[in-house]
Amino acid sequence: VQLQASGGGLVQPGGFLRLSCAASGSISSINTVAWYRQAPGKLRELVAAVSPGTNPNYADSVKGRFTISRDNAKKTVYLQMNSLKPEDTAVYYCNADIWSQSKLVNYWGQGTLVTVSS
Repeated sequence: VQLQASGGGLVQPGGFLRLSCAASGSISSINTVAWYRQAPGKLRELVAAVSPGTNPNYADSVKGRFTISRDNAKKTVYLQMNSLKPEDTAVYYCNADIWSQSKLVNYWGQGTLVTVSS
């Protein structure tokens, strides 16, 4: 099982980006999916998470600006990021709890860099 994140890049303050994270491999089902981020010199932090049948949770710093969503058929999770700020600059990682071969395992994607700068 692999998680492949994409969509990062350089964007001006106030701009937007959409990150994607596609799961592949022998997957029975996907439980909780989440996005984390790690800025230079800081600890990795939870940005947003959603479990099947529940409302998403967001970090206070991104509420009202970021939206997490999932397409179960495509085994893909998205993070729509609007009104980006320089403090959103970080490497963004997707994370998922995946049932594979009768085991529930937590997986990380490889990270995608988001830089918010003028």
